[in-house]
Amino acid sequence: MKVLAVLALAVACAACKKAAPPPANDMPTMPASEIKRSQDACKAYVDKVCACAQGVAAMKQPCALSRALPEAIDVALSVAGNSESSRRDVLQAHDSVRNVARECIEKTAQLPGAGCN
Repeated sequence: MKVLAVLALAVACAACKKAAPPPANDMPTMPASEIKRSQDACKAYVDKVCACAQGVAAMKQPCALSRALPEAIDVALSVAGNSESSRRDVLQAHDSVRNVARECIEKTAQLPGAGCN
């Protein structure tokens, strides 16, 4: 009789484990609006600095270098979205996106001083 009770308890526990929901993904996420603003800020900078490079020779190198900024955002978002990334990696990737966006905004603000309209 005890064997049947133990067996019934074991089957019930196995069923409980199978019915339990998977652990929730507790990884932080970056709002889609913030991602879009970051991408838009860097695209705008690339467009402006490269348009300026057509008339101001000194802006040719900044134009060439600026093309890496949107790619840096894409790489950071890829790391943040990777299921194998740790929580720390995700947070650092989000910080990287924010830093690149800040750089794009600041460099856009400096363009008039470099002779760009």
